Amino acid sequence: MDVAYFQFLYDYNYWANGRLLRAAEGISDAQFIAPTAHSHGSLRGTLAHTMMAEWIWLSRWQGVSPTALIREEEFPTLAALIARWRDEETKLRAFLSGLTDADLTRVIHYTNTRGQAFARPLWEMLAHVVNHGTQHRAEASAMLTALGRSPGDWDFIYFADERSDFSLRSK
Repeated sequence: MDVAYFQFLYDYNYWANGRLLRAAEGISDAQFIAPTAHSHGSLRGTLAHTMMAEWIWLSRWQGVSPTALIREEEFPTLAALIARWRDEETKLRAFLSGLTDADLTRVIHYTNTRGQAFARPLWEMLAHVVNHGTQHRAEASAMLTALGRSPGDWDFIYFADERSDFSLRSK
C-alpha cells in the first residue's frame, strides 16, 4: 500500500465525478431540487451529501471534527455546488500530495456529528470516501438517466484505460 495508489484512486474519483457533473449540466433548477425516492431526497441532496462527505473526512484527517454538516440549501443551483466541490477537490488533492506512505497507517481520532468518538487508520478512511462516492454516483446516475441525461460509463476500468497505454483489449 502506498500513497501513489490512493492518488490514482482519487484521480478516478474526480474523473467519475466530472462525468457525472457534466451530465447534470443543463438540467433545470427545478429538476436539481425535485424530490426523488433516492436516499438523499433529490439530485441536489445526493450530490451535496457526496461532496460533504469529502469535506467532513478531510476535516477529520486534518484534526477538526465538524459538529454539523453543510446544509444542502447552501447550494441553490448545480453551479453553486460544482464551485464548492472544485474547491474541496483542490484541498483534498493538496492533502494527498503531502502524504507519505508511513502516513497511511497513522490512526486518526475523530468525533462524528453526534459526538461519538472513533479511531481508524487513515488508509481505511481514504478508501471509504471513494467507495462512498461510488455508491452515491450510482444513485445520481439513475436520477440523471431518468431525466434523459445519462453520464455513460464511469467504471474504473474505463478510467484506467484512458490513463494508461497498457491494455489487454484486442487492437
